[in-house]
Amino acid sequence: MGKHIFVINGTGRAGKDTFVKFVSGYVPSVNFSSVDEVKKIAAVIGWTGTKTEKDRKFLSDLKQLAADYCDMPFKSMERKVEEFYKDSNKFLFLHIREPQEIERAVHKFNAKTVLITRKTAGIISSNQSDRDVFCYMYDFTIENNGTLEELNKKAREFTKLFL
Repeated sequence: MGKHIFVINGTGRAGKDTFVKFVSGYVPSVNFSSVDEVKKIAAVIGWTGTKTEKDRKFLSDLKQLAADYCDMPFKSMERKVEEFYKDSNKFLFLHIREPQEIERAVHKFNAKTVLITRKTAGIISSNQSDRDVFCYMYDFTIENNGTLEELNKKAREFTKLFL
């Protein structure tokens, strides 16, 4: 089995991390967000790790500033991809919200795209990053409207597509 890179997206509380955790139970995987490095900067200037609407807007705005200034969020993903090709993991999941950044990653890393949906998660419209989650045509859509057991089964079926 070769290595595969996936861009994963979905609204807050849709189950993205849970899906990746389940996939990791079948295939060695890495989970990385385009906002991980931004969160480190945010913590230095007072962000406490919460995910209120105000926090989400702050992180989205800070990510955009970092992208405009020095392309830091994308460069951090490039470094993660380089590490991935040197390690023993088979899947890399890159969490990206913004459609233009998703498209850039798809072309740069030959990535497939995955959208996780959940009816009860709702739509977050307080910031551009969350608001534009559905403004992309994804390769795969995983509906997470059932039990954890059902999501785990979908994760297993997903992995089989790449074995």
